[in-house]
This record gives sequence, C-alpha cells and structure tokens, in this order.
Amino acid sequence: MNTMFLALAIFVVMYILLLAFADLRWIIAPVTALVFLLLGILRPAEAAGAINWNVLMMLAGTMATVELFIRSKMPGRMAEKLLQKVPNIQWAAVVLSVFSGVISAFVDNVATVLMVAPVGLAVARQLKTNPVPLIIAIAVSSNLQGAATLVGDTTSILLAGYMNMSFNDFFWFQGRPGIAFAVEGGALLTIPVLLYLFRKEKERVSVEVKTVVADYVPTALMLGTVLLLIVASQFQNKPELTNGMICCGLAVIGILYEMLRTKSAGLVKETLKAVDYKTLILLAGLFMVIEGINRAGVIDAIAALFIRIGGGSVLFTYVLIVGISVLLSAFIDNIPYVATMLPVVSGIAAQMGIKPYLFAFGLLIGATLGGNITPVGASANIAGIGILQKEGYKVSTGDFIRIGIPFTLIAVVTGALIIWIVWA
Repeated sequence: MNTMFLALAIFVVMYILLLAFADLRWIIAPVTALVFLLLGILRPAEAAGAINWNVLMMLAGTMATVELFIRSKMPGRMAEKLLQKVPNIQWAAVVLSVFSGVISAFVDNVATVLMVAPVGLAVARQLKTNPVPLIIAIAVSSNLQGAATLVGDTTSILLAGYMNMSFNDFFWFQGRPGIAFAVEGGALLTIPVLLYLFRKEKERVSVEVKTVVADYVPTALMLGTVLLLIVASQFQNKPELTNGMICCGLAVIGILYEMLRTKSAGLVKETLKAVDYKTLILLAGLFMVIEGINRAGVIDAIAALFIRIGGGSVLFTYVLIVGISVLLSAFIDNIPYVATMLPVVSGIAAQMGIKPYLFAFGLLIGATLGGNITPVGASANIAGIGILQKEGYKVSTGDFIRIGIPFTLIAVVTGALIIWIVWA
C-alpha cells in the first residue's frame, strides 16, 4: 500500500511539473521514470519492455514524410483548387475547415494548420475581411478529425498501440463500425454550425491557382504510407514493428530521394529537424512511468474510484469518462492524458466485466475534441493564433470560444452518441 501511495505521489508531482514547465516535458517524464527505477518501483527490464517502439517509429516516420509533403507545396495547391468551387466567404470557411479536417486525418494537426492557414489569410486579404474567425475555424477543424485514422494524431497512435488496432480497425473493428464513423459523424454536423457562424460573410471569392507543386514524390509517399498500413492490416500475425517500419521506411526513401534530387543535404537536415524528438522522448518516459504506477496498483485504484462514482452504471461511467476528458483536455495536453488514461479505462472495463473499447473510444473522442474549447487546449490552436499574431491580429479568448464551444459540443455529443449506440 505504501508503494502505491508513493508511486501516486510521484506521478502527481510529475503531472504538475508537466503542466508548469511545458518546454521541459521531454526531460521531466524520463527523469520521473528514472526515479521509479531508483526506488525499485520499476525494474530495468520492465521499463525497457514498457516502451512501445512501434508507436515511436510510426510517429517519427510520419513526421518526416509530412515535412516533405508540406515542402512540396501540394497542400497549398489543393486548397486553391478547392476554393475555386465556392461562391462566397461563408462557404470558403466551410471548405477550408473541411479540407483541414480531411488533411488532419492523415497529417499532424499543427502541420495541417501550417498548410491551410496561409490560404485562409490570402482569401481574407483579397476580400478585406477579418481573418481571425477563419483561422480559428481551420484550427478547430484540424483537431477534430485527427482521431479518425491511425496516423491522424498522436493520441490515435497511442490508442492503436495500446489496443493492438490496425489502420483498418479505425473504420471497421470486430464486426462493427470503428471510431472513424463517430468522428466523421461529428464532423458532418459541424458544417451547419460553421454556416451559421459565418452567415453574414456573403462576399464573393475569387482565387487563382498560383501554387506550383515542387515535387510529387512526397504526395506519393503520403498515399503509400496509408495504403501500406491498410495492406498490413490484413495480416494478423505480422511482426510487432510492422507499422513503424512502414512509416520509417517510406520516410527514409523520401529523404534519400530528396538528397539525390537536390544534390544537397540541406533539405534532408531540415526534414530531420522537423521530427519532434522531444515528443518521442516524452512518450518513451510516459510509457515507463505508466508501467510503474500500474505495477504499484495505482491504475486499479483509480479504476475502482471511477466505478464507485459511476455507481456501477456503464452509461454514467461512460458519460463521466467523456465529460472529464473534454474538460481536462481543454486546459492540459491530451498526449500525456490519453497515455495515462488508456490503462485506467481498460481497468474500469475489466472491473465492470465488459470489453474496453466503449470507454477507450469515448476517451479519445473527449480528449481529442476537448482541446477546442480554449485557445491553449491544443497545439494546433496555439499555432493558428501564432500565425494571426505574426500578421498583427489580436485574438481574444472570446473570439476563440465563440467558435470553439459550439463546434466542440456538437462534435463531442454526436461522436459520443454514435460510439454508445455501436459499442455499448
């Protein structure tokens, strides 16, 4: 019992430090794991075995390929072509938001904002209108659909790694519709919300296709990553690192190709710099810490607490998990939260005698979308606001929540309801 309270106390201190010192998170998590090792809460073999190398390899490879994709300028050209089809800025906002959502299903949310926001700024400048609502809509839309596919967001990769889910499992899992249907259901119902929010913006849009694609190979690599992950999903007894090898392998092909094409190592260096090594180290540390609190009995204790609060009701416990996930992820980073809570919700399900998928999918819906409530709830929001501030525009909390709250509520309620209907 003393070990459990000690492990819990260390974990709480770690989480407080993660919130207080965001720039040092990549150091705090592995140092906490080291403390667990020194105190004997975790043995070296257990710590090493806790790290999900497949997840880390998938992240690293996808980050590199996305950087090449952005530099090819294909996303900008795609956005301009889309905008040629819309009659006014109201529908431009919808198209850009939906476009950023679709892109973010396969590309990191922050990268998606960096791709699409410049197009939104160009449209706003041309029409002499305020770009703030448009960029906010792009940012919150990019957060929405990251949970739709295995490669769309770090939290999705965490879910897939923990639940041993393949790319196809996000669409069809154990004979039922996967989490992608819940995410897309929520996304569809945000379109009327966007149309209402931009109901006064009736100015016509006229956009020329000016962006020249520098290279089509990165686009082929992006598509190849998705296709190979789908193919790999068909094999039940594949090696554990298969998905990670696919993502890293295609990234290496892309890097070598660019080195040969440009006859320079400059772009290769920039691509490797784009890999967020600090996030990879943070996740490795979190994997070890979570293994430590699990072995100390903390996970089981938290699961039992949830069950007591939920009164043994599966519905009430489900609503509790989704609701708490939305509220917490509005203020804290959802990566450590999801990494921590996946074992918790699995423990809750085990103690209630049900499979974990209902609670795990509800967790992902709440944690992924809750970040849209506040300007600091998701990295994509911060990136979008940073772009606006760089252009000289001020973004108040009121500006953000005017779009973020209705957007979040309709998407979360719809997605959570679909998951309950399918998986309860």
